[in-house]
Amino acid sequence: MTNDDLQNLVEELSNDFFGRPFLHRAFFNKRLRTTGGRYQLATHDIEINPKMLTEHGKQTLIGVIKHELCHYHLHLVHAGYRHCDNDFKRLLQEVGGSRYAPRSKQAVRQKRKYLYQCVSCGQTYPRVRRVNTDRYVCSRCHGHLQLVANGAWIGDKEVLR
Repeated sequence: MTNDDLQNLVEELSNDFFGRPFLHRAFFNKRLRTTGGRYQLATHDIEINPKMLTEHGKQTLIGVIKHELCHYHLHLVHAGYRHCDNDFKRLLQEVGGSRYAPRSKQAVRQKRKYLYQCVSCGQTYPRVRRVNTDRYVCSRCHGHLQLVANGAWIGDKEVLR
């Protein structure tokens, strides 16, 4: 799907579900990582994470577009457009938009790459980033930390790559 196809889809969904035209730009932004989409208050443009389509399918993409269109239309009529506002929650439920975007597969895999263990007491510390073991010590007994495993960790189970 190209940006032009996305623009046409957003305009179509806006007319069908909201009864109002979408008069601004909609485009894919591959730099979005932790969110499904973003509505720009200043420019009224909508940016969509392309992984919503490639990893999760067209139905998820449509749900994210409806979510962003709720922000768009409520903001333009000066109603409550934020997530905590009742206007937003009510409109999102009426049009069947998604409240939350699903997590990308890469975000799930990035959890806890390093596992450190205290040499004295055995306390474990799963971490996403590396720790300077010369500078940091165990929070329980102030013993030295040692790198035990270098790989993706989820809970206490090692995920082999």
